Order: sequence, then C-alpha cells, then structure tokens
Amino acid sequence: MFLIQINNSSGLPAFVFFGTFGMLTLAVGLIVFIIFHQRKVIRYQSTLQRMEQDQQRMLLNASIRLQEEERQRLAADLHDDAGPLLATARLYLNENLVNLDKATQLQSIYNAKQIIDDTIQLIRNISHSLMPPTLKNFGLESAVNDLFQKISGSGSLNASCRFHDYKERLKAEDELILFRVLQELVNNILKHSNASFIHVTQNINGDRFFLRLHHDGRGLTQADFEKLNKSPVGLGLKNIQSRLKLLSGNIYFEKDVSQTYYKVTIELSKEEIL
Repeated sequence: MFLIQINNSSGLPAFVFFGTFGMLTLAVGLIVFIIFHQRKVIRYQSTLQRMEQDQQRMLLNASIRLQEEERQRLAADLHDDAGPLLATARLYLNENLVNLDKATQLQSIYNAKQIIDDTIQLIRNISHSLMPPTLKNFGLESAVNDLFQKISGSGSLNASCRFHDYKERLKAEDELILFRVLQELVNNILKHSNASFIHVTQNINGDRFFLRLHHDGRGLTQADFEKLNKSPVGLGLKNIQSRLKLLSGNIYFEKDVSQTYYKVTIELSKEEIL
C-alpha cells in the first residue's frame, strides 16, 4: 500500500494540515460553547437571585404589615375602649363630687370603680394577647393545650395535642414565635377548612425538632403554599414563613397518603431553639 501525501503551500502533509485545522476548530467551538454556557448559567443564577430577593422583599413587607396591623389593633383597643372607659370614670370622680350628698358620692365612687375594673380587665386582655400568661409561665406545651381546650370547648371541632419530647423549655422568644405560627395555622383551619379535628404532635429526631399539625378539612399542598407565597395574597402564610425564618425553620404542607387528612410540618434545628 502506498500513502499518498498532498502537500500544501506550507509544506505540511494534507492530513496534518486538516487535522490541525480540525483541532483548532474544535477548540474554538468548545471555547465558544463554554462561554455561552457560562453566560446562560450566569443569567439563570441572576434570575434565581432576583426571584429570591423578590421573595425576601415580600416576606419582609408581610412582616412589616403584620407588625403595623398589630400596632393599629392595639391603638384602636386603647383608644376606642380604654379611653372612653377612663373618661367616663373621670366624670364620676370630678371635682364636684365633694359637694354632693353622701349617697350620691358612694354611688359615683361605686360606678367609677366598676368602670376602672372593666378597664383593668381590658388592658389585661390586651396584655394576654401580646404574651399569653400560660405560655410565659408554663411553656409551649401548656399554651397549646390551653388554646386547644378553648377550641374544643366551643364545640366547633375537636382539638388535641401530644408533645413527646418536651423535657426542657425552648427559648422564651422562640416559644412565642412557634405559638404565633400555630395560632395562625389553626385560625386558617378554623376559617377555611371546615375540619372536624385538629391534632398537633411534637417530637425530636436526631438534631431536628418537629411540630406536626393534622386536620381533616380542606388544606394546602406544598405547591399551593409556594404559589400563594409568591403572590400578593396569602398574607397569613407569608407571616408564618417570615416568623419561621427568624428560627431558620422550614414548613411543609402535604396531603397524607391515605388522602383522608392534611399535614403541616414545622422543622427546626434543635440547636437553634434549645
């Protein structure tokens, strides 16, 4: 056999020339591909970053709106309820009281005392809404039990809880956050799900702390939660996520495999809360 060589103007054999040219073309093509791929990856990462920033902004706005709503509610309670009560008590205890007969004085003092007692109870209720005394004095398990006893006592549905691994209390501020999250979840169930029962369980698995809420009403899946969380609606759900973010926690919504009830799982790091 004979190898036929076709020489080009540079004096190199043709197969060497075309081989080199092919390698250069492949190398240039590979470099171009890498550049375009990197640009695509950068654009994708930028899009994800913008979406995450938008999500963070929505959660922050939800948290701010929640705080503002709570301030407005407290201001309204104090202005609309406590203010008039104290003003009425002041009328009974005006400077002309000393000029009245004794029977009228006693009646005015009694009326003022009743109004002041009502005002004290109102302020106590406001204080309890900010920090439930059961939560403050006895911890999360007792506070949830107390809440569920009131719900069950109303006859609207059966509410129960079981804490399996609650041998030591959590940090006070963390207990309050978790209690508010459970309150928000329970309120949503009471308003929208038409459930007949709610059951909460707590346990620790390794270094993870879990709270699970089960109910048999209309519920959410994780896809529903993510969709609502990215939309302008669903303020309550955004408040839940913004609160849990303070604990570096996660929340998951799912329907049980039996398709008979929904489950909401709150997952936290044990080191974060103990």
